[in-house]
Amino acid sequence: MSLSDQEIRRRAEREELLRMGINPYPAEPFEVNVSTENILRYYEQRKTDYKDVRLAGRLMSRRIMGSASFAEIQDATGRIQIYVQRDEICPGEDKSLYNTVFKKLLDIGDIIGIKGYVFTTQTGEITVHVTSLKLLSKSLHPLPIVKETKDAEGHVVTYDAFADPEQRYRQRYVDLLVNPKVKETFRKRTQLVNSMRNFLNEKGYMEVETPILQPLYGGAAARPFKTYHNTLDMTLYLRIANELYLKRLIVGGFEGVFEFAKDFRNEGMSRFHNPEFTQMELYVAYKDYNWMMELVEEMIEKIALDLHGTTEVKVGNHMIDFQRPWKRFTMFEAIQHYTNIDISEMSEEALRETCRQLNVPINNTMGKGKLIDEIFGELCEPYLIQPTFITDYPVEMSPLAKKHRSKEGLVERFEAICNGKEICNAFSELNDPLDQRERFEEQLKLGKRGDEEAMVLDEDFLRALEYGMPPTAGLGIGIDRLAMIMTNSPSIQDVLFFPQMKPEVRQKESSDQELIDRGIRPELIPILQQLGVVSIEQLTAASPSKLHNDICGMRKKMKLKDVQNPTKEEVEAWIKG
Repeated sequence: MSLSDQEIRRRAEREELLRMGINPYPAEPFEVNVSTENILRYYEQRKTDYKDVRLAGRLMSRRIMGSASFAEIQDATGRIQIYVQRDEICPGEDKSLYNTVFKKLLDIGDIIGIKGYVFTTQTGEITVHVTSLKLLSKSLHPLPIVKETKDAEGHVVTYDAFADPEQRYRQRYVDLLVNPKVKETFRKRTQLVNSMRNFLNEKGYMEVETPILQPLYGGAAARPFKTYHNTLDMTLYLRIANELYLKRLIVGGFEGVFEFAKDFRNEGMSRFHNPEFTQMELYVAYKDYNWMMELVEEMIEKIALDLHGTTEVKVGNHMIDFQRPWKRFTMFEAIQHYTNIDISEMSEEALRETCRQLNVPINNTMGKGKLIDEIFGELCEPYLIQPTFITDYPVEMSPLAKKHRSKEGLVERFEAICNGKEICNAFSELNDPLDQRERFEEQLKLGKRGDEEAMVLDEDFLRALEYGMPPTAGLGIGIDRLAMIMTNSPSIQDVLFFPQMKPEVRQKESSDQELIDRGIRPELIPILQQLGVVSIEQLTAASPSKLHNDICGMRKKMKLKDVQNPTKEEVEAWIKG
């Protein structure tokens, strides 16, 4: 493992702390009695309450000034300035805690615990006067330092931001530390889930759990992840949906059940798709899809109010209003509205020809339902920005939905579309076991044609229906996509703490001799390493002008006065080889 100069130095500091008898990772608890946010919000109104505070957080900046210093620490709620005076934290003869530990052996990113009292500096900044200081965790890897200044108009300007999406998603722990707005996104997501859960609890529905490992995958059109159980000697699948198990509970006599479920689909990835995702599914007996539409409107309107205090939410360039009632189209009405073509009476072959005329991508495995779905997805869905219900889908698209009570060839189903994407799916649930068997058998035929997302036939679920399932309304809401909208996040990765990523490609480092053979003077190699240029491949991909400027700047920053800067021609020669 190649270490940077900073990493080497921090490891040496750790060893020095141990030699001094200071454990850089103490086991005993440090009792905190106040947060940064609490101090900054209430100190001016209740100054006497802050005479004895205990805070813990990460050291984020320091200004060493002889026998006294200012610094900033950051806890889970924000940052606050601290004032550290040598004789205060070292009341006896031994001043090493300040002179050696604080000034020389602590670094940005180290976690410390402090005791003290709050005061206001002459410049008006609320500050903690430290009377006791303890190292709680030594940071061996330097944090990326994000600097903020204000321009002439008073706007905040950020420098050296930890902004590369791949780095942010791979190292979410760093992202959360240096980009405070990211924490707010995830707080809002938790608020969203809590709002939804409270809404359903108040309605009297019961939260339940169903299996993640299933002998058959079902409840959606999707390709599953497959695994194997050694003891049972059987293949199992990670669930693609929890629908069929929740319906079994309705058969068993529960009249309203819901689950926040982790589901898994072995499909493509995009800014709207992650192979592991969260959805909430709800099933309520003796209701239908019309009733469920009203519940969805009520619930999501309440979520918007709980999160933002208003039904209007800014999403990208759009202001989306979740106030009831929402606009409604049938599936065929929406397609006719956006294409000027009525497909309601078309055969499969006519639909295939229509797709070709409309330049909608299709393949030979697609049946009638998939063809209609492709037309809608390509030519209608992206234009539905305000929350809109799309209702009454063709029967071929919905193997688990009840046939429409008055429209031949359709089912009682709706999806809510918002900001150009589906956020929920709901049915009047199919409870006729013989009809359900026929639908499953049609899915098997599609599977034989090559449709990898076709459903399988679940005999136990059919047996459950044969005992009798009451008329039921069912709903699935994608929590991740709803969180994207409610937090104005452009990608699903922004609302998942740890999104799935391709394996990290480790940069192969070139040896010092390989760099010297390239014409680089040995004394310049540490500067290149500090800039993160550690291989010939990185070198050849670099811009000569930028690399030259970066080397000159880093040499000055590292205070290497005896090292001569390279010329621009030298750098160009390294890159060309």
